[in-house]
Amino acid sequence: MKLRARFTFASFVFVTTGFSAAAQQQETRRGITAEDYYSYRFAADPRISPDGNQVAYVVSRVDRARNRRVPSIWITSTDGTGAPRELVGEAWTPSAPRWSPDGKSIAFSSGRVPADSAGASGKQEPPPGKTQLWTVASAGGTPRRVTNITNGVSSCSWSPRGDRFVCVVRTGPSDSMNTGPNRSDVRHYSHTSYKFNDTGWFDDKRSHLSIIDAAGGSARQITSGDDWNDTDPEWSPDGSRIVFVSDRSGKEYDESKIRDVWTIPALGGALTKVSASPGRNTSPAWSPDGRAIAFLNSEDEDAASIVLIAPAAGGSFKQAASELDMNPTNLQWGDNGRDLYFETVARGENHLYKIDPQLGATSAVTSGPRSVRSVDMGRGRMVYLANDFQHLDDVYSASTEGKSELKLTDVNGELWKKLDLASVERMSYKGAEGWDVDGFLVRPLGWKAGVKYPMILSIHGGPAGQYGVDWYNEFQVDAAKGYAVFFTNPRGSTGYGRRFERGIANQWGGNDFTDVMNGVRAVLGANPWIDTTRLGVTGGSYGGYLTNWIVGHTSLFKAAVTLRSVVNFISDEGTRDGAYGHTRDFGGDLFEKFDLYWDRSPLKYAKNVTTPILILHSDNDFRVPLEQGEQWFRALKHFGKNAEIVMFPRENHNLTRTGEPKHLVESLNWQLYWFDKYVNGNSAAVPPDRMPAKDVAELLRDGYRMTAPKKLLAQLKPEP
Repeated sequence: MKLRARFTFASFVFVTTGFSAAAQQQETRRGITAEDYYSYRFAADPRISPDGNQVAYVVSRVDRARNRRVPSIWITSTDGTGAPRELVGEAWTPSAPRWSPDGKSIAFSSGRVPADSAGASGKQEPPPGKTQLWTVASAGGTPRRVTNITNGVSSCSWSPRGDRFVCVVRTGPSDSMNTGPNRSDVRHYSHTSYKFNDTGWFDDKRSHLSIIDAAGGSARQITSGDDWNDTDPEWSPDGSRIVFVSDRSGKEYDESKIRDVWTIPALGGALTKVSASPGRNTSPAWSPDGRAIAFLNSEDEDAASIVLIAPAAGGSFKQAASELDMNPTNLQWGDNGRDLYFETVARGENHLYKIDPQLGATSAVTSGPRSVRSVDMGRGRMVYLANDFQHLDDVYSASTEGKSELKLTDVNGELWKKLDLASVERMSYKGAEGWDVDGFLVRPLGWKAGVKYPMILSIHGGPAGQYGVDWYNEFQVDAAKGYAVFFTNPRGSTGYGRRFERGIANQWGGNDFTDVMNGVRAVLGANPWIDTTRLGVTGGSYGGYLTNWIVGHTSLFKAAVTLRSVVNFISDEGTRDGAYGHTRDFGGDLFEKFDLYWDRSPLKYAKNVTTPILILHSDNDFRVPLEQGEQWFRALKHFGKNAEIVMFPRENHNLTRTGEPKHLVESLNWQLYWFDKYVNGNSAAVPPDRMPAKDVAELLRDGYRMTAPKKLLAQLKPEP
């Protein structure tokens, strides 16, 4: 017997579920639980074969016993015929599949070091866990390790002839230093930047380009330097040169905002600077004839990115599109050598667009209420991932004009047959200053007219991000627990033009707050079935900031959960990974606008909070350091407020996206617990760390909904 959609993880009385006809129908399809995350399959990184007939892609699943995600590489045809087949299994933990030019082999990355393999070079094995380059026949077989490099490799790609690779390799002075027990283990820095959220504390190694022999695995480093990194390499069509991105000012680690596009002979030698444009130049792509290089440019942080085309030899450049008020990514040329393609967020969706540089015109290639990403092109066809509010990513193919679309995979098909998934309704309303703002409403599963339902307001991070018709696991779980969910794209969000995105400048906690609260009033007014006395609010990062700001300025909400959130800009500026990163948001740095930084800090208003608030933060968050959560918690307790804090070990700022599976699930269950206790008024709700895992497993199996103490379990039996 399975659980009803209204199963509440953190409640506490056990109520048995009956076997009426309605219950049996519900047993067939149920709402999502937080624990369903362990059953998901995640498709990623689709790559089209050189002849356009096949696609290789990665599928990852969660290994719950080992608390990690395990990938495998699969292949299927782009015409939709035949079943997908596994090429490289989970034992290899493979990633980043890349086709050889002749289509006979696929290169991939793996940290595996088999005991029975001495490596292609026969040299001593590198440390376990360092990612090396491997190849495998696309028809199947045993993988062969290509590289044997101490620090591993990344971002590898085949040369046009298939005889070499270019890879990014990290090297530094410590590679040749004493590694014995007497070696110093202190961290010593002289630059402003010395840590990053995703990678942790910096070492002395820098990323540079190496050419790898495909047959023997020998490596030759062709770029160097102690004060910069070289990234994003791509071969020229004739294999003679490599384009890459680097900040050669020598100030990359002192908050430099410069990036330039360079080329270098594949044999090594003098650099040629391609980007004569000032600012940040990224995402270089060779034209098919090798004569030009397209790249993205933004003059400064407040300027929108534009697409530029420059001669491969350097010199003058031109703008590819005359008007492009978007945020382009994944820039690539079409087969015809004329059109350029890019992905971008657009009004709550993510789609592929095309530029005709001769006309300066831009047009959409994909459309619909969904998110299209990770596009790869070849031979007039393309492959990509697409999801929507009710589906995780699957792999699709279509012509490069977006025609004849085919769905090639159904990686979660069996699970979807068991689940009842909520849908989303788009609405628009007037924000501050009469600006149009998009909002989205999710009704609780099993919604019935005449019944009052609680609602959770969710605020996205960034603020340069967006909500929309993407897959949001937490919203599905909330809807299955009987909550409506409302989420918005207030000013500061991407996908609505640069003016809208930068409309938050000097307005944190101002017009953005008004945008969100106007949305709450609009959705409540249009949906009288929402119980205005049972409202919750949550958000992470910037969304956590605005959650903190909201509870300091209104008592409308019965409960709040804030994740990885800023509360004090004064201390955050000196301890986060990007030093003084809010200059453009407040019209000056901390020392120029000290009073404004404090006025915009939720900590200043801690004494005004009346809403019970749960603070979720991570020990290794370098983007918004743990001290922010600690300050918020202690200030609230100082003023006698109802607050609790939960700290997740080993996690960084990306806990709810890439954190350990058990922590990701528990984070969601903490939110459900808090809202159950204070929005639903369930005083008997039990936090996740008080519920033994074995008891939860028994309840899931036996079909109980928790609402009272465990000791009552012995007195209750499932109904026959």
